[in-house]
Amino acid sequence: MAAPAPRPNVLFLSVDDLNDWIGCLRGYPGVQTPNLDRLAQRGVLFSNAHCASPLCNPSRTALLTGLRASTSGVYNNEHWWRPVLPDAVTIPQHFKANGYHVAGAGKIFHHVVGYNPPDQWHEFQLQEFDDNWYRRLDYYPWVKKVPSPPGHPFNGLKNFQGEFDWGALKKPEREYGDMKAVNFGQQFLKRKHDKPFFLAIGLFHPHIPMFAPQSYFDLYPAADVRLPPIKADDLNDLPKAAQDMAAFRRDEHERIVRENKWRDAVRAYLASITFADAMIGQLLDALDASAYAKNTTIVFWSDNGWHLGEKQHWHKSTLWERSTHVPMIWAGAGIGQPGVTRTQPVNLLDIYPTLVDVCGLPHRPELEGLSLAPLLKNPKAKRPPTVSTYLEGNHSVRDERWRYTRYRDGSEELYDRRADPNEWENLAGQPRYARLKAKLARWMPTQNAKPAPEKPAYDFDPVKHTWRKK
Repeated sequence: MAAPAPRPNVLFLSVDDLNDWIGCLRGYPGVQTPNLDRLAQRGVLFSNAHCASPLCNPSRTALLTGLRASTSGVYNNEHWWRPVLPDAVTIPQHFKANGYHVAGAGKIFHHVVGYNPPDQWHEFQLQEFDDNWYRRLDYYPWVKKVPSPPGHPFNGLKNFQGEFDWGALKKPEREYGDMKAVNFGQQFLKRKHDKPFFLAIGLFHPHIPMFAPQSYFDLYPAADVRLPPIKADDLNDLPKAAQDMAAFRRDEHERIVRENKWRDAVRAYLASITFADAMIGQLLDALDASAYAKNTTIVFWSDNGWHLGEKQHWHKSTLWERSTHVPMIWAGAGIGQPGVTRTQPVNLLDIYPTLVDVCGLPHRPELEGLSLAPLLKNPKAKRPPTVSTYLEGNHSVRDERWRYTRYRDGSEELYDRRADPNEWENLAGQPRYARLKAKLARWMPTQNAKPAPEKPAYDFDPVKHTWRKK
């Protein structure tokens, strides 16, 4: 009897707040992402991929535990996941339990203290930051607190406070925080490994503050930067629940527009995307130069999208396409039909069961995503609609043509994405779409867990990584 084929390694690559502004998704004309584009050509691009929840912590918790926010109650960034999911077996834990060496660096789980329990990994290098706003907070006890450099904030906004900054920092590219994670990955891939490995490298870019070396800003001359398409009365046909989401941190959008910084901010986002792409390229090159190039599955994903003024909104935290649509690419060992884009609706929740199938791990019946294995083998395989949830009771269903959103109060939105890619005309009130809405609504979760307790409900010991309910 022939020996079983060796299990593939996994290179698990993530970025933060990257929407569809990459070349192969054509979200922004002229964006430069040559490394992600070549990864899509050698693998499978899922062009209709969506996050489970459009915010860092609930998105990453859902992806890594395989459980929807509506099941766990982890809806926002103030919800620690471990106290409410003490028995959850995450992706890294499942690989650890099945003979893999599990390592990581950067932002994989949410980056604040308490979200990345040390029992997840055999070895892990924590997130490094470029911004002194993060360094001043108590959320990151491993980070050295230093004064802000001269010239901070760098974007020139008046009376600036907080993290919404951008610009080119006066330090070598190799000294940027995300490059520390890249270097960890490069060194790991040079080592000899006697067991299959799961290597997770998470970049903070293009998350705010949008800092990148000047050379990446130079790729986007200010005069050539395009603002996102907008419609003056875009919000008029929206229910109050949607308008409230759009209004979140509205003052930042208004300030950027008022001080004539909109184009500058878009330029900084583009520069940060291309910087992230270059770092991903360095990791792909390191894999190609390693002994593991032919037996490694590559998974690339972003945790959520990002608004740049659409719907008068910056940030994520909405249930429109700009916030839920994310890049997802699979390549390498076990991935069939490379270079053929899959347009079926898929979700970041699907990553966990797909890894189980591709790597031959024991199945986990609690996982709420659907394995992508059939789609990886057959580009025409059928898929049901997918769902994104933001906060309790708000769900958005996406199929290949339509987006249907229903809020906790019963109010609705419906968009024909083929005819209206900017989601400017809400069709939900038209009687002729009643049957379509009912058909799509069948895919919404029937369970809407109450929100998990927020951080002040616990005494947390960051050394022992334990929680005690107050």
